[in-house]
Amino acid sequence: MNAIDMSSALEPLVGKRTAQALESLDIATVGELVRHYPRRYVDRGKLTDIAGLEIGEQATLVAQVEKSVLRDMRSRRGKLLGVVIRDEKGATIDCTFFNGHKVQHIIKPGMRAVFSGKVGVFNNKLQLTHPQFEPLDEADEVRPFLSVYPATGKITSQQVARCVRQVLDLLDDPTDPLPELVRSREKLADLARALRRIHVPESEADIHAARHRLVWDEAMGVQLALALRRQATAQRPAAACPPKPGALLDAFDAQLPFALTAGQHAVGTEISADLAREHPMNRLVQGDVGAGKTVVALRAMLQVVDGGRQAALLAPTEVLAAQHARSLRALLGPLGKAGELGASEQATNITLLTGSLGAKARRQALLDAQSGAAGIVVGTHALIQDHVGFADLGLVVVDEQHRFGVEQRDALRSRGELAPHMLVMTATPIPRTVAMTVYGDLEVSALRELPSGRSPIATTVVPLAEKPSWFDRVWRRVHEEVAAGHQAYVVCPRVGGADNGADAEPELVDTEDPDIGADSDDGQAKRPPLAVLEVAPKLADGALHGLRIGVLHGKLPPDEKDAVMRAFERAELDVLVATTVIEVGVDVPNATGMVILDADRFGLSQLHQLRGRVGRGSAAGVCLLVTDMPAGTSARERLDAIAGTTDGFELARLDLELRREGDVLGALQSGRRSGLRLLSLLRHEEVISKAQVYAAHIVADDPGLRRHPGLAALVGETVGDEERAAYLDKV
Repeated sequence: MNAIDMSSALEPLVGKRTAQALESLDIATVGELVRHYPRRYVDRGKLTDIAGLEIGEQATLVAQVEKSVLRDMRSRRGKLLGVVIRDEKGATIDCTFFNGHKVQHIIKPGMRAVFSGKVGVFNNKLQLTHPQFEPLDEADEVRPFLSVYPATGKITSQQVARCVRQVLDLLDDPTDPLPELVRSREKLADLARALRRIHVPESEADIHAARHRLVWDEAMGVQLALALRRQATAQRPAAACPPKPGALLDAFDAQLPFALTAGQHAVGTEISADLAREHPMNRLVQGDVGAGKTVVALRAMLQVVDGGRQAALLAPTEVLAAQHARSLRALLGPLGKAGELGASEQATNITLLTGSLGAKARRQALLDAQSGAAGIVVGTHALIQDHVGFADLGLVVVDEQHRFGVEQRDALRSRGELAPHMLVMTATPIPRTVAMTVYGDLEVSALRELPSGRSPIATTVVPLAEKPSWFDRVWRRVHEEVAAGHQAYVVCPRVGGADNGADAEPELVDTEDPDIGADSDDGQAKRPPLAVLEVAPKLADGALHGLRIGVLHGKLPPDEKDAVMRAFERAELDVLVATTVIEVGVDVPNATGMVILDADRFGLSQLHQLRGRVGRGSAAGVCLLVTDMPAGTSARERLDAIAGTTDGFELARLDLELRREGDVLGALQSGRRSGLRLLSLLRHEEVISKAQVYAAHIVADDPGLRRHPGLAALVGETVGDEERAAYLDKV
């Protein structure tokens, strides 16, 4: 037989049928199989005897199936599989499997397996309800650890384990891609030993050493990919825009009616230095809602305009884009009215470009952008379309970047011969943003302090499952805010109306939260989410009778949305019942109260953004998170987290812990799946940091990794094709 290496096909080794089954796990080569690591291990030395089980404990035991009976469920449709298992000391325990017909062909009398589950009681007898199980074969019986693998309906963990052992017996030791210098400094096992010991460990020390080494492989693969992409980006220079004394930016600073915070000064200095270089800026500015990110971004845009180039501000909704345009014009005053009577000599123009503009206004906006008459262009996704041109785009500012797909955000960066600088603003980094921050792909600036005049926001969870009487108090609190001369928001997750389905807000779908609309934590289907068009009339006739109530959602025509928002800004409305269309950018200092209904339907970043709409003036804000989810569920855990902190980075870290890390190597931003097998952003920050330094040195010394073919292959294994590698370098 020919030598077996990591690139060898599996079919000649494991057979055609098994190889086809492994394809359901995206495994086609020897390398992909041996990189398919166990998700957990069963330590045979720590197994529990059935006789020693206690109610409520999580037990893992080896036992043989003594009896197996399939029967109908009594109270509802379906089949239960009742099983009696016996351990080596003769003690027995009952097991019950729901949907028993699905496992009946596996769990047969005589089968030996590892069973894991929580010990309960039924009819005064101990039992395991729907335990996990892994069948054992003769080879497993003599091993100190049983490796349990991710599997599918087409191939079991036991079959995967058998294939891995078979391949490891034939595999020639692979060439270790990590340089000897890295392995010796970091005390890493060689690759061949790590691959064998992660699958067939003899001790816990074997498992730890193997995992540590293979985590380094993944960290180096990602960091090398990032270093290579940064190197490629550096070959396409940006437009250098150094500060220009006495020009537009200086004039703007001189007319500002308030003093910049120390944080705004510091971050502004960092951005100014970035813009002065010919290397494209790639910076994230994180600051809590109201920390003054807009002023920081405007000052950056003015520096670019002073350099003779244009800036584009990309906003996720038309409401926010229009508000940004109004805010920028208000901040600039005569400095934003070039060509108009009374305009300043240094003035520029601000152009708004959205999909709903009339034909004439749209033609003018396109002309202003293309000709360079507009120094600053504000818009939505309309800015990304191919027919939108710029005279000389020098800076792209992306507001609330998690509302845009990576490819959409990158579209503007590819315009023109010179790469525009990129500035991203967010109040709550989503998991992918935190991922790229930890991986070192973004320069990060943080605005920690709030400008003077901003008030604290008190956030309280209203748990209707335990305290239903609190619901009346919620609406009394809204009346109190209005009686004090203030205004309030009521937020619902759905629009409602003719379509009675779960129609999410069309403009702001929380792409980062996979739990919206999902079943509840106890497995029971949730009721439909509350809807604006249903809640608003009930409040007007009931709990909020007598108050002036407006409605705002993404399905309204743009002119109606704008009219409602302006009426709320002028305090002609007391309460605005809205969807998440108000989530970002809406600035009404007189609004002090917010009630978020079905708060468990929203992600952490949405909740953080929503509550940032209140407390924007001198009066303190209050945010009430109303939920009927009981204590102890993951949904309540999220709400307790948002009530416990206002720090954006801390919330992003909690988001990672609660919802996993997301696919940092692919188009998903949802937290559903990770493209990395072992590397964890939370547990391996030190490894990632060290790998970044090693990767930078290696790529600087060997730009194409031509002298390090093993490392080049490692990049391919970890990151995949060029398209996925390129994704890493996109903000």
